[in-house]
Amino acid sequence: MKKIYGNEYLLSAVGSMMKNDRAAHTVIFYGEKGSGRKTLADYYAASLVCTDLRDGRPCGECVECRNAFKHTHPDIIYAETSGKLGGYSVETAKSICLDAFVRPNNRSGRKVYIFRDCHKMDVRTQNTLLKIVEEPPDFTYFIFTSESKEDFLSTIISRSVCFALSPCSEDDTRAALAENGFSGRDTDEAVACFHGNIGMCIQYMNDAELRGRTALVKRLTGSIADRDEYALNREMFNVGKERDDIKTVLRMLDDVVRDAAVCSESGEARLIGCSQRDAARLAEVITPYQAVKIHGIIGKAWSAIEANVGAALVLTAMCAEITETVNR
Repeated sequence: MKKIYGNEYLLSAVGSMMKNDRAAHTVIFYGEKGSGRKTLADYYAASLVCTDLRDGRPCGECVECRNAFKHTHPDIIYAETSGKLGGYSVETAKSICLDAFVRPNNRSGRKVYIFRDCHKMDVRTQNTLLKIVEEPPDFTYFIFTSESKEDFLSTIISRSVCFALSPCSEDDTRAALAENGFSGRDTDEAVACFHGNIGMCIQYMNDAELRGRTALVKRLTGSIADRDEYALNREMFNVGKERDDIKTVLRMLDDVVRDAAVCSESGEARLIGCSQRDAARLAEVITPYQAVKIHGIIGKAWSAIEANVGAALVLTAMCAEITETVNR
């Protein structure tokens, strides 16, 4: 079992539940992409089936733990996704509602269902699951992961224990990267871009597309600082048409804009964006008030993309509004 870095409070809370035999039947782990929410889901599932808990933590050595972490445990079920967006269908939810009453065949006597990336789960599917979440069999547990707690119906949230994942320290990130075989200049570059987000740092070093998107965000920031609407539109055209790619770029750009606002107020603040240098340059051009306005513009574009509005139209309008805000 690999070490889990950061989130000590969360791990302590889970351990306390297990030690006191008060394991929550429904848990939501939420945080930004790469924050470790899927890792924590696997950890909690292993805790539920482990036959040799140690101070409330899974031993990582028993058969149940080994199968859990290898994703081969017969009573830890990963809900199947479907469709172009990789969501969860009502039919899948109905099937799980029926299967949830079939007793497990393991020493812990527990069965676990894991739904990952629930920002892709629509309201109908959540409503289908609501009854079983409200009144689960004694042996049945549900784990959901998503980017935000707000991705869930209030009725689901009220019946769940919700854990927000926080970034690690940069020192912990470097230690985790070293454990995964990364070191040297590549590590420095990844940490400079994604700081305490271990998952995104690993993806950055393995994924040329993410490195390309990071470079694109830096060029977009430069275009805003130059007040160059043409260049901003041209670079935004390179984002592509895939909704997830567009959302990734918008989130990364928003982080740099946030950093620009922070830089204007304090040189000691913790930065979260992919380029400290570009954030500092943008801070010389825009005021914190303008940064807040741009944040709102990016948020509006994000919502439109989520609602399946045409990407080209949304991004063109966004570029025009950002340029107008910077030129005021």
